[in-house]
Amino acid sequence: MVQLASQATADRARKMGARQIYEALKDQIVSRVYDTGGQLPSSRNLANELGVSRTTVTVAYEQLSAEGFVELRQGARPRVTGVPFGHRLRAATREQQSAQRLSAYGERLKATPPWLDYLPSSVMIDFRYGDLAPSDFPALAWRKAVNAVIAQRPVRLAYDDPRGSLRLRQALQGYLWRARTLRCELEQIIIVNGSQQGLDLCARLLLDPGSDFVMENPGYRMARQIFASTGASPVSIAVDGEGLQTELLKAVRARLAYVTPSHQFPLGGVMPISRRHQLLEWARENDAFVIEDDYDSEYRYDISPVPPLHSLKAGRNVVYLGTISKTLSPMMRIGYLVVPQELQDVCATAKQLFDRHSSVTEQEALASLIESGGYESHVRRVRRLNRDRRETLLNALQRAFGERITVEGADAGLHVVVWFNELPRSSETRLLQIAQRTGIGVYCISPLYDPQPGTVTEDRLGLVMGYSALSPRQIERGIQLLLIAIETVTEEF
Repeated sequence: MVQLASQATADRARKMGARQIYEALKDQIVSRVYDTGGQLPSSRNLANELGVSRTTVTVAYEQLSAEGFVELRQGARPRVTGVPFGHRLRAATREQQSAQRLSAYGERLKATPPWLDYLPSSVMIDFRYGDLAPSDFPALAWRKAVNAVIAQRPVRLAYDDPRGSLRLRQALQGYLWRARTLRCELEQIIIVNGSQQGLDLCARLLLDPGSDFVMENPGYRMARQIFASTGASPVSIAVDGEGLQTELLKAVRARLAYVTPSHQFPLGGVMPISRRHQLLEWARENDAFVIEDDYDSEYRYDISPVPPLHSLKAGRNVVYLGTISKTLSPMMRIGYLVVPQELQDVCATAKQLFDRHSSVTEQEALASLIESGGYESHVRRVRRLNRDRRETLLNALQRAFGERITVEGADAGLHVVVWFNELPRSSETRLLQIAQRTGIGVYCISPLYDPQPGTVTEDRLGLVMGYSALSPRQIERGIQLLLIAIETVTEEF
């Protein structure tokens, strides 16, 4: 509903004339409260809300329509058509003025380049990493779990434990022991709205402006941005086929290190036990925390599961981060932290201040799915499906490119990195343009490196290719189209 007046000024709202209503609605359209295509309340509903006649509201809507702000159709709610040019200029001026009042945190975010990879793509075949196939989602099992929660949950409309649903934390406690040999107390588990909130919570609690944090290079760009938004500075450490090169940490003094040891993102290396102990020893000596992002540990194909850092004897400084985004859906914002005991209370307090707690219904439904064995059954099923997709992708790449490419990170996860040995990194922009016109979405690896000059060690063209949202037929066709795009770029370079 349009908020034209507070409760304290309700009487004055009832006396509003058509001109006042028109001005208020226009201001909200210009300031993008209602964007192009958005629907305004019906004249009847708005008149009831404001305590005025329907005729008064109709006059206001007709004036907005005459000036090109809204479209009126019989039997339909008014729809915003856009902001006339002169009003756009005035709105932009107001936005520029308000931006000058940002905090230091806001200014740092303002300087951060936008990451628009999440936007829907118009291409026929999209190799974007992180998407899942809708057909893989256990719709029937999830619907039953949600319905059971709604039917059984007592009628109590109140805030819940900021740590998360007790039932879900109990279910996760057992699941983490079965799946990842990770032992923990219930109080150490904090349910968060996806791994991003978990990272943000850690950043706010563990970093100060001017402090340093260790990042894998290349690594997860959004984690780098979240930590840097606190005013802390990244210390980039190179990775190789075995993950973070921990021997390079000897001269580093930092407050925390962010790592993906079970499947390094994006190159796919698995950190061996010797490096794991070296990393934990560095954390102990520097009184630092290690954030272990175990983002896709469910998907292992040609290698055995690797115990997490958190389960090692020296892992008392490890914050373990898990998510269901790679198993159920990235749209379902449920993640979890397993924090050291010294952090469990402050993390719960921070979570309560951020957003009270995560959605209880979804938490309870996930707990039900885990308790019944349905979640682990689903994981086994999608692991088989993605193993087949991976094989299809690797075979298609080999047939199309042969020795012209090098593939990394194929033993686990939901993506591979493909290096095109004969094409320079400078050909990236051209490839993306041609691929878009050809009908495929591809994503270069270079944005995942430290943006500081000289930190990208590879001069080859590299692509991060996800396959978990595609059918085998789409993968085959997508590689055929990629071959056309690559050959076009090769001729130009």
